[in-house]
Amino acid sequence: MYILGIESSCDETAAAVVKDGREVISNIVATQIAEHRLYGGVVPEIASRRHCENIYQVVSAALEDAHLKLSDIDAIGVTYAPGLIGALLVGVSFAKGLSLTSGVPLVNVHHIAGHIASNYISHKELEPPYLCLVASGGHSHIIEVSSYTKYKVIGRTRDDAAGECFDKAARTLGFEYPGGKFIDAAAKRGDPFAFSLPHPRVQGSEYDFSFSGLKTAVINLVHNASQKGEEINRDDLAASFQRTVCEILVGNTIKAAVNGGYKTIAVAGGVSANSGLREAMQKACDEHGFKLYVPSLTYCGDNAAMIASQGYYDYISGKRAGLDLNGIATLPLDKISV
Repeated sequence: MYILGIESSCDETAAAVVKDGREVISNIVATQIAEHRLYGGVVPEIASRRHCENIYQVVSAALEDAHLKLSDIDAIGVTYAPGLIGALLVGVSFAKGLSLTSGVPLVNVHHIAGHIASNYISHKELEPPYLCLVASGGHSHIIEVSSYTKYKVIGRTRDDAAGECFDKAARTLGFEYPGGKFIDAAAKRGDPFAFSLPHPRVQGSEYDFSFSGLKTAVINLVHNASQKGEEINRDDLAASFQRTVCEILVGNTIKAAVNGGYKTIAVAGGVSANSGLREAMQKACDEHGFKLYVPSLTYCGDNAAMIASQGYYDYISGKRAGLDLNGIATLPLDKISV
């Protein structure tokens, strides 16, 4: 079964064809990073306009690379939530047009569920149930994945997402957008114990995250040093910051796995590409005898292969979308229904 996936929730216009939820036949991503880098972050209006300009060519290229016609496609999976509303509407509208003109069924896919499914592409043997940490620029969740279409969010950020915190700390340190990869590279050169940074906790919610205070601590360190004419070792601060974020993410996830009786953990989302997080999570899983799954680097960031993969499981479960499908900027994963 061939699923065409379409993703446009933020600043990547993407389309892919995936067979039976696991085999990637084609995967096309048109990135806007260079343009948004001029502004230090994603500009929603620009992102929406670029999606309009790129989506036809991207979808056409995905079908061409797969050596398939639209009539060969069994279903169209499209990201409908959450994300930038203008960006989402481009993908949703295009997918509805394709479905209407071709008669190919339409399936609405939740973006976070797509990130979780990125591990199905990278690891053919992975099956629910398991615990998944989803960490990206807009999301930080600990999720119980009880089946391919059923989820329970047991931990989430109360303010900034981990990826957002990476980007803001990176900007303060003078790195380009997006800052995660620059922090990761600098951390390899620095001393991770040079600075003592806060580990914020949410009282009464042991699995929830809070990264705003950590971000503020980095900003204050840099600004105070600048006002005093002092120089901060950028690599040391990057390494200390990355260590702290990873300790928070790994600590809460392992605690949730132990308390929930899980032996299998997955990590997904853009921050799953971070080498420090991968190493720290692997070490913790080895210590507890857990099996760890992380996606290939190709599928850590936003892409349509993960949407097509999840679209397959949604489709075979009976999920369908009509022409009244709309984009939704904010929608908790555990509030969706199949």
